[in-house]
Amino acid sequence: MTDRLSAADLIDLVLDEGSWTSWDVPPRRTGISPEYAAELAAAEARSGVDESVLSGEGLMRGRRVAVVVCEFGFLAGSIGRDAADRLVAAVERATAEGLPLLAAPTSGGTRMQEGTPAFVQMVRISGAVAAHKAAGLPYLVYLRNPTTGGVMASWGSLGQVTVAEPGALTGFLGPRVYEALYGRAFPDGVQTAENLYAHGIIDAVVPPEQIADILDRALRILLAPRTGIAPVAESVTLPVPDVDAWDVVTRSRNPQRPGVRRLLRYAASDVVPLNGTGEGESDPGLLIALARFGDAPCVFLGQDRRGQTPEHPMGPEALREARRGMRLASELGLPLVTVIDTQGAALSVEAEEGGLAGEIARCLSDLVTLDAPTLCLMLGEGNGGGALALLPADRLVAAQHAWLSPLPPEGASAIVHRDTDHAPEMARAQLVRAIDLHERGIVDRIVAEQPDAADEPEEFCRRMGRVLEFELAALLSTGPGPLAERTARYL
Repeated sequence: MTDRLSAADLIDLVLDEGSWTSWDVPPRRTGISPEYAAELAAAEARSGVDESVLSGEGLMRGRRVAVVVCEFGFLAGSIGRDAADRLVAAVERATAEGLPLLAAPTSGGTRMQEGTPAFVQMVRISGAVAAHKAAGLPYLVYLRNPTTGGVMASWGSLGQVTVAEPGALTGFLGPRVYEALYGRAFPDGVQTAENLYAHGIIDAVVPPEQIADILDRALRILLAPRTGIAPVAESVTLPVPDVDAWDVVTRSRNPQRPGVRRLLRYAASDVVPLNGTGEGESDPGLLIALARFGDAPCVFLGQDRRGQTPEHPMGPEALREARRGMRLASELGLPLVTVIDTQGAALSVEAEEGGLAGEIARCLSDLVTLDAPTLCLMLGEGNGGGALALLPADRLVAAQHAWLSPLPPEGASAIVHRDTDHAPEMARAQLVRAIDLHERGIVDRIVAEQPDAADEPEEFCRRMGRVLEFELAALLSTGPGPLAERTARYL
């Protein structure tokens, strides 16, 4: 750990020079004992601030933002009634003024000197943050060392994007309390920012000097205009040859074929990777990010061919991660882009016990009813229910050599012919190709490969990016389609 920054130091580091304006009013300090009043006065003298929370506004890279930040030097950043009043007032003002809110907690949690009346302030604070997010406004969190207790269990864990300081102690029950209650030390390495990242609870571990960069990139996407985007020129539609279905399947399996990571690298104008469900799960088979294609912002969910292996196929955790992205799109009023490129979901005891079938069902249900515009890209392999889970959308785009099937052709052959030798025949018979789905009105447009995406990865990704930019700009102008239209294409 580096030396702990004060609240003022962090404000100076993140905000544009001279732009900070405090929103704070003096705390009321009513109904407290003389002993507690003396403790508060001593804390103020030591820390140079009058409470454990500072609130206000400033400019970050020229953009107006609201800020709430803890001062650990004031009674370990603990939250009493006056601190909670300040927090709630700041969140409500940010909401009323339509400002993105940046939160930087560091705290031992509820102020023990005030007991239960302080403890229940978690309800008010969480309610204010929920209302801010319900207004479609960004709420971004930077967890500092330490963040525990009632702060971690309320406003510290509600960010749409949450990052943490390297080595920060982050968790619910402070280790000193655990040891006092249970007579043994809490295991090392659990309550750390790095471990939270490994378990999909936070999105990144970022040193303080990089915070302004990541927040600025996130806000460029989250605050990008939803209306008034200049019309994007329709890209030239290249001819798509009638390639044999088995050839399509084998081409899609080429290890050199570009996946979602190269698509974002070559085609997106901004990308902020996210991580996991935020609830203790992550899966390398799914990539979740905030992104822009041209000027059009989106929440991006892509099945990552690089992260799926025979030893670790895509599991139910990936679909729960996808559902986090769906919730974010709804919450932020952003279009959702889903990308299908999977060898198939896991077939295992763990997947069954993890509720894989139910997660497929919930993804389908969430997508057909989502109150945000949706765009699905069939990029490569499309095996089984794990692929279908990301299919429903207002618009469907497919790469020329993408396909969709209830099982891999080898599996279909095993069922029908009791061997895998008839896989090519089954691929043709089952109409798995993007071109077959286009003829039936399921796919709206096909993006050509010349002759194959593996032969021209950069140009293919840029060509696909131009199509995504066009489609997203159109969706932003029309909005989400009704359920009946989203399902009618499958008749």
